[in-house]
Amino acid sequence: MNTSIQRPVIGVISNSHREGAHALQAIGEKYLSAIATIAGALPLIIPALPEPLAVDDLVASLDGLLLPGGYSNIDPVHYGVAEAPRDTTLQDAQRDATALQLIHAAINAGLPLLGICRGHQEINVALGGTLHQAVHEVPGCLDHREDCAQPLEVQYGPSHEVSIEPGGLLAHWLPAQRRWTVNSVHGQGIDHLADGLQIEARAPDGLIEAVSLPAARALTLGVQWHPEWEANEQLLSYTLLVAFGAACRERRFERSA
Repeated sequence: MNTSIQRPVIGVISNSHREGAHALQAIGEKYLSAIATIAGALPLIIPALPEPLAVDDLVASLDGLLLPGGYSNIDPVHYGVAEAPRDTTLQDAQRDATALQLIHAAINAGLPLLGICRGHQEINVALGGTLHQAVHEVPGCLDHREDCAQPLEVQYGPSHEVSIEPGGLLAHWLPAQRRWTVNSVHGQGIDHLADGLQIEARAPDGLIEAVSLPAARALTLGVQWHPEWEANEQLLSYTLLVAFGAACRERRFERSA
């Protein structure tokens, strides 16, 4: 029996960008590798096209959805802030449109959902929350950005602690430890938390680092750090990716029953 047929299929939203006259789609290989090797699933890239694909058809064909990070920021128009996007940040209107529609469709269909960095912020925005465009400009907040002049292993290296909130998924999965060190590679961050979301972890400056949606029919989790980066080296990141894979396998079995 070919057991690989039983692997769940996890859709991974890509980012749109241009190189010269060419419109391209791109996704970091690290996300795809983490889905394949740690979550134990088959990654399927979902393009962020000018006209988003039919979300209901997509959700019906998937066992899970991953919202990865990206170099662009979510346009503040999507969270009702009367402030133009910063000139120094990239925008990706196609990614915004694709992700925000898919989040609602995934939650309504009971599809397991994991948001990483930008994806964590997209979950909050989709459900009615707001963001800080520049966390480092907020009084009392740390500078959560990476130093792009450094090698990748430094950019994605341990940066600050997160404190796990009691009563959440992370506390349930790893009850013996409430403080973990994570990487930090972002400029935006959650400001007002969307109704229905539960805080799972905070940074030392109080910034929300992880959220879940208790009312969702399937696992719905967002984390501000990058668990896909060398996840085998950190129990927290490894555990949440394994849990995401397990939720997607359950969805697979339900669909094939």
